[in-house]
Amino acid sequence: MQRIKKLTAIILSILTLSSVCVFGSAFSAGASGTGAGLAEWALNAYYEGWSYVYGGSTPGAVDCSGLIYSYCGGERCGDPQLNTATERGSVSNGIPNVHGLGLWRPGHVGVYVGDGMEVDARGDAYDMCYESVYGSYSGWTYWFKLAAVSYPTNGWEKFSGDYYYYENGEYITNTSRTIGGTTYYFDSKGRSSKTPSDTSSNSSNSSSNNSGSSSNSSSQSKPTSWRNGSTGEEVKKIQSRLAELGYYTGAVDGSFGDATEKAYRAFQEAAGLTVDGIAGSDREVLYSDDAPYAPKVEETTAPAEEKKDDEKKTDEEEKSSIEFKSGDESDDVKAIQGKLAELKYFDVDPTGYYGDYTVQTVMNFQLANGLEATGIIDEATYKLLFSTDAVVNPNPTENTDEQSATTAVESGPVQMPLTTSPSELIIVNEQNQSYTDTATDVVKKTNKVTKKALSNSSSVIPSAATAEVKRTANIWLWFVLVAVILGALAAVFMLRDRKSNRYAKYCAKKKKHASFKSEVNTRW
Repeated sequence: MQRIKKLTAIILSILTLSSVCVFGSAFSAGASGTGAGLAEWALNAYYEGWSYVYGGSTPGAVDCSGLIYSYCGGERCGDPQLNTATERGSVSNGIPNVHGLGLWRPGHVGVYVGDGMEVDARGDAYDMCYESVYGSYSGWTYWFKLAAVSYPTNGWEKFSGDYYYYENGEYITNTSRTIGGTTYYFDSKGRSSKTPSDTSSNSSNSSSNNSGSSSNSSSQSKPTSWRNGSTGEEVKKIQSRLAELGYYTGAVDGSFGDATEKAYRAFQEAAGLTVDGIAGSDREVLYSDDAPYAPKVEETTAPAEEKKDDEKKTDEEEKSSIEFKSGDESDDVKAIQGKLAELKYFDVDPTGYYGDYTVQTVMNFQLANGLEATGIIDEATYKLLFSTDAVVNPNPTENTDEQSATTAVESGPVQMPLTTSPSELIIVNEQNQSYTDTATDVVKKTNKVTKKALSNSSSVIPSAATAEVKRTANIWLWFVLVAVILGALAAVFMLRDRKSNRYAKYCAKKKKHASFKSEVNTRW
């Protein structure tokens, strides 16, 4: 009996220990990463054209918080991510120079990738978005440091093929430093002018438990995008192709400068792509046989008298050649937004940037005034907008505060009024958004290349996703182990009971036999 008790105690101890090991590792696995790694993860998601799927957290199909969770694990939803943050601050007071910060607004989260830009999984109509934090989709309330991510304090950090130097938790900009006897210059975006010969002072991966998470970061891998400031053979290839198509006339020197960016933007606009000046997955179109050539501009020499006549053109005639559309940015756009606001179509502060919200408000104005709803300020729309015949928005209640902005850009999350306490806010079901056919057509045209890239995204399997599979396998293995041990215990007890029953029958039979023998002796 004592042996059985000891055996039972040992088995139960083993079960308890295995439970701690299996479930402990299950809850901690995948909850690690770096700020630069998260920022590159988000950028690659944008360039590869991941789709927005409500509740999704696997590569290629994510929602806003799922984009972060697919890289580093941790908390799954926006509010828990904010509440467990190691540090946070108000976006209105500025964002620190740190790659991979989280961004929060009511019902939505995104990733700050530096230089005032962010990436977020916005909704079914737009999927992955990359734009300025203060752009048309404004309203970010807090920046925060994720608990599942380590951020640098001092030292070198590599991000998107460039090197940055951190001091006191932020990378430095517009300055120079002499490090290890070498002087480095850092531009307005924080990029170093030289590749450091020694990055041993890098303290970004300060936690030992993050040593295995480097595989999550693509910062050490070959860059997947090229932008202003990039260099190398791929840039030469881009410049050569742009020159062949008639967009670029500069030197093919492998340096992605302002002229190259301007040429690439012109190509993107002609091809119907997202105009951001960044050569990412849309290079497939650039190198394809269907790439559009630059429109030829016929230069004619007009007589001096005709030129003078042209100089005397009235404002009305000059406006006839003006066209404002999505992507434009100027004081004229700001004036248009101000006039739309005066007519109660535009109810956020004018920014001068012709974004998605401006497109929608222009369409609303055109519909209300009997014009074709193109979302583009053409001659007829411009004249009517600044005339006394312009119709005031007949139903201005449809465009109030953030509700109007999110309706206009079809941003996915249903917005709630801002509150002073984040704990009062809840994550809104982003599936309840309805979308207009017009906006859908625009989105399909803009994302036709990134959608194609999505077909290849299934091959990208991060360690966080792999950790999920391993955790599931470990848990099933644990259940099998428990079943085997419990089966063995049951067999031991069954054998013991059977042996006890046999012994009891044997004793009863022996006793009965002794009693019978005693009775016979008495009789005889």
